[in-house]
Amino acid sequence: MIATISMALAAGLASALMFASITSGAPISLLLINLAPLPLMVVGVVWGPLSAAIGGIAATAVIASLFGLPYSGMFAVVNALPAWWLAHLVLLARPVPQEVAGANPDDTLEWYPVGRILLWIVFFATIITAITLLMMGTDAAAIHNTIRKGWGDILESTGLTLNDSTLDALVLIAPIGAEMAAVAMLTLNLWLAAKIAATSGRLHRPWPDLKNTALPNVVIAVLFAGIVCCFSRGLPGIFAQVVTAGLSIAYALTGFAVLHTLTLALKSRPLWLGCAYAVVAGFAWALLAVALLGLADAVFGLRQRYLRSRPPPLPKS
Repeated sequence: MIATISMALAAGLASALMFASITSGAPISLLLINLAPLPLMVVGVVWGPLSAAIGGIAATAVIASLFGLPYSGMFAVVNALPAWWLAHLVLLARPVPQEVAGANPDDTLEWYPVGRILLWIVFFATIITAITLLMMGTDAAAIHNTIRKGWGDILESTGLTLNDSTLDALVLIAPIGAEMAAVAMLTLNLWLAAKIAATSGRLHRPWPDLKNTALPNVVIAVLFAGIVCCFSRGLPGIFAQVVTAGLSIAYALTGFAVLHTLTLALKSRPLWLGCAYAVVAGFAWALLAVALLGLADAVFGLRQRYLRSRPPPLPKS
């Protein structure tokens, strides 16, 4: 127990220092502040969510002593709370009835689905983005003016100049980009935490088959409702854009899972997958095509149709 608490406190201190590194102004601090939840997620996945809670409380106290309560509250919402809850979900399982369970010991437990964990990531990312926007202003005009000023400061420091139409476009897409970045970073942190635990042999659940990641069908209705609300004015329109962006990136992640499934029979599978990832990395709009693939799979069951059409494997001699 003492060792577990010690590891939790050490993780909390590491997370707090990574969060506080932004005050140094060093370029590496941008990476460190985005990876601040990682130590808490690691101890949460390895030693349980209670360890993540202890580390999160300790880290929040350190941030409060260094920067005050507002920053400690932001740290708790952005890093500590998601780390604790996501670690809890990773280790959440329920027994499978004996008549359903197979001979494999791993089949005796049904683990919390990866797709639902992804939805929780979108939820936390949306909360983080919404709080960030509300700190800029309490109405759409104030938020846009703050974002415009921020872009202006960045452009002034880099010596770049943009016309008003391009700057207006950057102001409009900034909340969407913030939401997508938050989803991506929380997903990356949780994946790294689970991979570290698995590599050390301390992951207390079988590694999930990420090719089977799927979102609940009700998310389709929420996504289309969000798209409709995007045309609203004011704060409702901005928040609808944020929610739509978060769900879109979630469907993009399931779209990659579809790609990994539909290319199983290809001999040059690594090449095709590598090209797909390269295109998405080089052209941001390609992510929309991957999201549409994930949405098409949710509607038409592309992976199930493909797996049913594959011939059964040949018996081993």
